[in-house]
Amino acid sequence: MRVLGLESSCDETAAAVVVDGRTVVSDVVASQVKVHARYGGVVPELASRHHIVNVVPVLASALEEANLGLADVDGIAVTSGPGLVGALLVAVQTAKAIAYASGKPLVGVNHLAGHLSAVHLDNERPPPFPHLALLVSGGHTSLIRVDSPTAVRELGSTRDDAAGEAFDKVAKLLGLGYPGGIQVDRLAKAGAPDAVAMPRLMTKPETGLDFSFSGVKTAVLNRVRATGVPTGSDLNDLCASFQECVVEVLVRKARKALRQEGLAALQVCGGVAANSRLRAAMAEAGRRDGFDVFVPPPRYCTDNAAMIAAAGYHQLVAGERATMDLNANASMALPTGPAGHG
Repeated sequence: MRVLGLESSCDETAAAVVVDGRTVVSDVVASQVKVHARYGGVVPELASRHHIVNVVPVLASALEEANLGLADVDGIAVTSGPGLVGALLVAVQTAKAIAYASGKPLVGVNHLAGHLSAVHLDNERPPPFPHLALLVSGGHTSLIRVDSPTAVRELGSTRDDAAGEAFDKVAKLLGLGYPGGIQVDRLAKAGAPDAVAMPRLMTKPETGLDFSFSGVKTAVLNRVRATGVPTGSDLNDLCASFQECVVEVLVRKARKALRQEGLAALQVCGGVAANSRLRAAMAEAGRRDGFDVFVPPPRYCTDNAAMIAAAGYHQLVAGERATMDLNANASMALPTGPAGHG
């Protein structure tokens, strides 16, 4: 089954064609990084305007790259939430128009379900079911039990800042530009991870599997206020210490969830899954504890439409169909049980 996916939940306009939820035949992304870099973060109104400009050319490029026309597509999947409501509406309305004009079946996909599906793209050895997923991005940090492509259960989530949000806010404090996570990762490689004391929050047994990253962000803020923005090796040390704090908590909670659920496989997905220290630390934890670690290639960690098409495939196979009443839901939660409903 060939599924056309559309994604515009934040600042990436994307379209892709994926066969049977696994094989990517086209994957086109129009990034808005340069648009938002001067502001140090995504400006929702600007994002929406650029999606409107980009969506049709991106869609046309994805079909051309796949050497297909709309008549050759078997279904359409679109991110319907969560995300920026104005941004989401661009892809949702476009997908509805295409479905209406072509008569092709349509499904709305939860963006988080898309991230959970990314690890299956062009992967000869995807994680077995059931497995644990650590979903870490700019807007979300969650531990999720994945029993099948359409059956999931959230075990824990962040109570304040997401891990990726903390990376971006710290990068902005340090004047590193946007997107900041990449810069923190780069500078941290030359720093000492134990040079600056950072608080490990929500690590006591009674906190369960939830996360909190606002405290470590505040610790960096207080240090900058007291001593100014560091430079040279001091900047490297601060980045390394901050990053190690976040990574250590993520690894600790993932190990705890694996033991609690009796699982032996973990996938790490979302934008922060591209972080080199997180990937290395989780691989080491897997070797130490005896669980397998699965991480999508970096291009499928960040927002893309291939993962939305992959998730949508399973919904279409299950018989799900969206009507022309499909709308954007900015605060859509990942449901317990069948995943990805729009």
